[in-house]
Amino acid sequence: MRIIISIALLLLLSGCADIGYYWHSARGHLAVMNQRVDIDTLLADDSLEADLRERLVLVQEIRRFSIERLELPANDSYGSYVELDRPYVVQNLFAAPEFSTRLYEWCYPIIGCASYRGYYDEQRLFAYAEDLKSEGLEVHIGRVSAYSTLGWFDDPVLSSFVNWPDYRLAGLLFHELTHQQIYIDDDTTFNESLATAVQQVGTELWLKSQNRSEELAKLTRWLSYRGEVLGLIESVRKELTNIYSSDLVEAEKRQRKMQVFARAKDAHVSIASTHQVSGGFTRWFADDLNNAKIGSVAAYNSEAPAFINMIEAHGFDFAAFFRYVDKLGALDKSARDDCLAAWKQQGDLPAQVCPGLRLANAIVSG
Repeated sequence: MRIIISIALLLLLSGCADIGYYWHSARGHLAVMNQRVDIDTLLADDSLEADLRERLVLVQEIRRFSIERLELPANDSYGSYVELDRPYVVQNLFAAPEFSTRLYEWCYPIIGCASYRGYYDEQRLFAYAEDLKSEGLEVHIGRVSAYSTLGWFDDPVLSSFVNWPDYRLAGLLFHELTHQQIYIDDDTTFNESLATAVQQVGTELWLKSQNRSEELAKLTRWLSYRGEVLGLIESVRKELTNIYSSDLVEAEKRQRKMQVFARAKDAHVSIASTHQVSGGFTRWFADDLNNAKIGSVAAYNSEAPAFINMIEAHGFDFAAFFRYVDKLGALDKSARDDCLAAWKQQGDLPAQVCPGLRLANAIVSG
């Protein structure tokens, strides 16, 4: 009902311009939500396929850990399951000019602006992508396995991610549930960095609680690989920015742009080989690269080390940690950013670094 009311308000405010897109989004989302089946009901069915049963039981174990150890919301999220007819739930469209990695933005009434546009309908997506290309923009379409409704709905487990490796499945649930716990308007870096930190630390704690040293080693290898890849993409972005802002003629810019992409592909092969990763970003780099694709991987989790330092300073007491982060989120953005910068450098901070927050070698909760 809440999303229907929100969509109705959007339509009233936007007139006819995007009415088709908004209705398509509402229908697509509600179609997914309406397919939810309670996991307990599925597990009570003796005909349930054995592999899926095993995965859903694992989800329940992860969910209990998220509540009891990580203090994440004790609601009905991930208590249901949806079998999709495709390996993703939605596709996001990104666009950028030929000589810039700055993404095109779409602005919507009430919810503000975003650098992507989500689609459930592939035909509608491809038609709009062609329109953007005809305007001289480069486009990238990314398939999304999961997304959070920030507590507006009881988010389901989806067939698009239920078979992920255990450590990635746990990490995804911890990440998305953190968005439900704390979400600051208009500060994507804060939100994503916080969720990434809880995801990383939470997954490590969960694996240790299960004495799963082999999975813990896989997680460590994955984090190292992912960090190097994100660093590579950021270096490509900076190199392209320098080329595009130079006095070179357009033909020379295009040539150097292609050279940067070719080197990036080779660099990823080396990184994947070093970390013995066969999946990850392999297909992402194997396909054509363009500005929209590079721009779609933003450094949104750059402050994760700051939040990890906070978790450690709180002695891994997540209730106290979240109370502290809630106070941090209430600061104005400038003060919030200064505090994060200080936490990123060290875990032992003087109180004056973060106005209104009590800090010590080990933070006192409350």
